[in-house]
Amino acid sequence: MVFSSSLFLVYFLPLFLVVYHFIPKGYKNYIILIASIAFYSWGAPLFVYVIISSTIIDFYLVKKIHLSKKPPQRKLFLSLSIFINLGLLLYFKYANFFVENVNALLESLGATQLAWTSVALPIGISFYTFQTLTYSIDVYRRVHPPLEKVSDYLLYIMSFPQMIAGPIVRFSAIADQITHRVETIDDKLIGFYRFTIGLAKKVLIANVMGEQADLIFNSDLSGLNMGSAWLGMIAYTFQIYFDFSGYSDMAIGLGRMMGFRFPENFDSPYVSKNISEFWRRWHITLGAFMRDYLYIPLGGNKVNSKSRLYFNLWMVFLLSGLWHGASWNFVVWGAYHGAFLILDRVFLINVLNKLGKVPAVLFTFLVVMLGWVIFRLENMHDVGVYLSKLFDFNSSFAIDTIPSFVFWVLTAFVFSFLTAFKAGKKLELFVFSKESYTVKYNIAFTFLAIFLFALSLSSITASGFNPFIYFRF
Repeated sequence: MVFSSSLFLVYFLPLFLVVYHFIPKGYKNYIILIASIAFYSWGAPLFVYVIISSTIIDFYLVKKIHLSKKPPQRKLFLSLSIFINLGLLLYFKYANFFVENVNALLESLGATQLAWTSVALPIGISFYTFQTLTYSIDVYRRVHPPLEKVSDYLLYIMSFPQMIAGPIVRFSAIADQITHRVETIDDKLIGFYRFTIGLAKKVLIANVMGEQADLIFNSDLSGLNMGSAWLGMIAYTFQIYFDFSGYSDMAIGLGRMMGFRFPENFDSPYVSKNISEFWRRWHITLGAFMRDYLYIPLGGNKVNSKSRLYFNLWMVFLLSGLWHGASWNFVVWGAYHGAFLILDRVFLINVLNKLGKVPAVLFTFLVVMLGWVIFRLENMHDVGVYLSKLFDFNSSFAIDTIPSFVFWVLTAFVFSFLTAFKAGKKLELFVFSKESYTVKYNIAFTFLAIFLFALSLSSITASGFNPFIYFRF
């Protein structure tokens, strides 16, 4: 079950909201937890037992961390918690990748390959693992005491708005909201507006971009012309942004309807003037996690040499790439971005600042788009072929587009770069940052939200193309 499905929009969500609204306050967390278990079980009925059992074990381990007074004991329980959670991630997400590479090496040496049954990937395992890590580490660091009830911890980990697609909500940011939160009518309305905006981004823009991108990326790349190569790259660039940010908007909106304040996850990343700025705007919660729980423990900026600083940056982005998927193209993609972050520190930001805002944004956007080609194609030979086609000036520029693509790609351009202008930034703050609206604006936003919801639902029912690209996470 995914947010952009008829099952969720027509049955699951309305039923949940009705029950949640009328249930007494003391039972609301239990309703969210039951709904979350049902939501997750719909797509992964066997893995839900793994998630629940490991979460319960982790709850009591972290309680031991909090109650222990001796540093060696606290470190022991923290190590056990991290071992269990990272162990699950490594097994389910990377075991196949490891065995495939070992077998490729053995085959090249003429040795007998390992017998192996492929491991299925539980949905949302990466987001689950990162949130469990923030819980144990934040309690160990005494940033916040642990939750008192195991059901509240299960709720934090398995909350259906953000479990399978983010954002990554660190424990210290939401702990107090789990046990004590205030729900207002403004929160419910603003949450509904935000959800429908995210739904429209996913269904109306990302799906159309994805259908066009698939037609090109899944074709015979050797016969691709330059025009189609650029069209496919642009389509995928907008697909991945409006899909990822759309799901984040839906999660933030759903949480807001229940009184939760989930962190923002995207901030118009394509208006960035350099790659460093891009990573402050793209998947913000992942960047914050990698910074606070990996980059800073490695030494961060406070190191004795520039070479160690560059190593830290590169290592973080290699691991960030691998987090996105168990394939070498993700490692290369992480290394690619890590290299540009190092170049930014060495000289590139100064050069781009001298060029001016528009050339800097265009250059950064091109770098990001080329990176998305690496991200999209798992076979590195295909990556090389595709990148060569982008600059094959002897080929044709002829392109074929699916119906409505031109309209929606222009819409994607507008909404991707709107905040580069003062009027666009002002509009964004009005739509996404207001805590309440006047009656006039609430009426207008309600009609707009209902229109977007109906248009998105009709698009879902009319089209058989509705991909969920978070399955690999």
